[in-house]
Amino acid sequence: MKIALFPGSFDPVTKAHVDILQRSISLFDKVYIGIGLNSTKKPLLMPEKREQMLKAVFVDEPKVEVIAYEGLTVAFCKQIGANYMIRGIRTVSDFEYEKAIAQMNHALEPEIESIFIVSKPGYSSISSTIVREILKYNGDVSQFIPKAALPFL
Repeated sequence: MKIALFPGSFDPVTKAHVDILQRSISLFDKVYIGIGLNSTKKPLLMPEKREQMLKAVFVDEPKVEVIAYEGLTVAFCKQIGANYMIRGIRTVSDFEYEKAIAQMNHALEPEIESIFIVSKPGYSSISSTIVREILKYNGDVSQFIPKAALPFL
């Protein structure tokens, strides 16, 4: 069985996240969306709210399961039986950053493969960080966020 983890903060989930996940579902038997809890970041949404939001967005995807985790992502992959980690790439700088992480993860757990999926051009500028900034100043984020996620913001 091919199991993958799509890790991220998803604070909040964006249309770019949804696109990467939807394009990866056919490649795997099961995909976990892992909400990584990072103690160094000040989140906009509590983990429970992010989990509810993601479950609402992917309610019709039987292969998808949403779960929060702490600690090393490769250790979490082992815990859930995932041999693949999905990462979205928007820009060249994303690639450099993700490549470095993938190489470190491979050194820690050689059996876990990182799968890079390049975002569609229309989504390359969308990030949770920018969406949080727009929300902070009461801007309209509806074009960047899946409809099912909007009630959670």
